[in-house]
Amino acid sequence: MSKKDRKNSKVQPVKRVSGKQKYVLKLFVTGNLPNSSRAVININAICRKHLPGRYDLEIIDIYQQPAQAIKEDIIAAPLLIKKFPLPEERLIGDLSDHENVLKELRIV
Repeated sequence: MSKKDRKNSKVQPVKRVSGKQKYVLKLFVTGNLPNSSRAVININAICRKHLPGRYDLEIIDIYQQPAQAIKEDIIAAPLLIKKFPLPEERLIGDLSDHENVLKELRIV
């Protein structure tokens, strides 16, 4: 790769808040169905407890924003995608097993 190519590449900088990486999360849900509602409650609790001030969480209802679901190749919901830090991770379900979520997202 030439210097010019490197200069124009779209490498995302590491997001940091107070010296720690910031997590970028997307939660895809299906309206107010029970599993989706539980997933919203659970991911909010996990983020508040383990990532205070270090996360961006976007909740996307695939009924209202189907193009987003298509773009991300969503095949089941609720589905949490950790976009950053890399590698990207995907978790399906209501996220009620907090320890597993923390492990899979590499928060602990």
